[in-house]
Amino acid sequence: MAEQLAEPTRAEAVRAIEHELLELYADPSVDTKPAALEGRGGAFYSEAAIELLAAMQAGRGDAEPDAVPRVVNLRNDGSLPFLPDDHVIEVPARFVGGRFVAEPVAPLPDDVAGLIAAVAGYERLALDAAVHGGRDRVLRAMRAHPLVLQHERAERLTELLMAENARFLEWA
Repeated sequence: MAEQLAEPTRAEAVRAIEHELLELYADPSVDTKPAALEGRGGAFYSEAAIELLAAMQAGRGDAEPDAVPRVVNLRNDGSLPFLPDDHVIEVPARFVGGRFVAEPVAPLPDDVAGLIAAVAGYERLALDAAVHGGRDRVLRAMRAHPLVLQHERAERLTELLMAENARFLEWA
């Protein structure tokens, strides 16, 4: 544990790399892949992102019924019937008619659908707490999280979360 605590967290390492990359990318003369990008992780992510943007820019997909679906984030709009239409989901979709259209999603087993719905419910409550503030909203979100689900645990986590982040919470 001491060794792990002595090392920067993955989030801290990624933040440092991204800071370095943003400084590099601010220079318009940079036209090669920075070495720092290797430490970022997500191999081939940049290639997939550029391929996706190029396909969108060229309008590819409109006349290609066999175009490869790409995994993207988009509005649910009925793809997962147990979630609100305005919830964002990550599913395979094709770029057709200037927009992404989700591939049909096979019915999910009840336990998987239930877990997704529970996490989505927590996310909506957490968003409400983040936007509108208030200890009661934070507590509701904590109680709804599938890994918490106990009032006493939610109370304690709410106190820890608010104490650690008080400087960022104008309403606290």
